[in-house]
Amino acid sequence: MMEDYLDCDYSVVLGDGKFPEHDIPLKLLDKARRIVCCDGAAIKLLQYGKEPDAIVGDLDSLSDSLITKYHDRIFKDEDQETNDQTKAVYWCRNRNINPVIILGATGLREDHTIGNIALLADYVDFTDIAMVTDTGIFIPLNKSKTFKCRKNQQVSIFAISPETKITTTGLKYEVSERCFSNWNQGTLNETLSDSFSIIIDKGKVIVYLLN
Repeated sequence: MMEDYLDCDYSVVLGDGKFPEHDIPLKLLDKARRIVCCDGAAIKLLQYGKEPDAIVGDLDSLSDSLITKYHDRIFKDEDQETNDQTKAVYWCRNRNINPVIILGATGLREDHTIGNIALLADYVDFTDIAMVTDTGIFIPLNKSKTFKCRKNQQVSIFAISPETKITTTGLKYEVSERCFSNWNQGTLNETLSDSFSIIIDKGKVIVYLLN
């Protein structure tokens, strides 16, 4: 799954959550064509030894000296109806930057983590996007999809709407036209071979694969 992204011309949106530590997200960060930082994430990226290609947000986390130094790549957005992650993703959309991998979006405040993951369901309507953490990858779907995977890889499925009928093939605990009424009902499944499929009739789901 990760190899699919490494083989394409992707860009990274770096959130101001926990900076990646695992080899997989760090490799994705190092090989990205461009890195778009959500406001204060630019500080963490600089500490890591790389420079941002763009900084998007309300800039409340940046010092005056950094704002001056990177004035040519700063895009201020003070919209209080969206968070910095969404501002950065939309910045990419408006410049036809695709696909996008989100890093650094989890690991600190749990409310921010849940919100950032949930927003993937909005982004999937206009971009090829995934969120990679130190433990796995979140992929939003608005249509059926077959995934490449490892045998016995852990998988969880989160339905955005309780009306979404979900069917799976290739998983240890198969699902047949089932609607999940709570987030836990599609978690802790397991692959049986090197691929599996999720079929949805409408709505959206978010799939999580453990590293």
